Amino acid sequence: MSITVRIPTPLRRVTNGEEKVTVEGSNLNEIIGSLDDQYPGIKARICNDQGDLRNFVNVYVNGEDVRFLEGLETSTKTGDEISIVPAVAGGSG
Repeated sequence: MSITVRIPTPLRRVTNGEEKVTVEGSNLNEIIGSLDDQYPGIKARICNDQGDLRNFVNVYVNGEDVRFLEGLETSTKTGDEISIVPAVAGGSG
């Protein structure tokens, strides 16, 4: 089950500069685990110590925010595209 993961610029130093990588997994949790197997340390940048997505990281499966799906249990299938997007801080106040 090949899944394409788009890597944001800040994380590309972990993936040796790769913009897109292909991993295996039937849900987002497995995908992140596969990513971490190939690129040690990337999971710590995506997930907190409890294993949940970090607040400042948004993850999309085929354009859908996983926070509105099933989070890390969101199912994935061959041909899906996952995007990891660091949240942009800002605002006025």
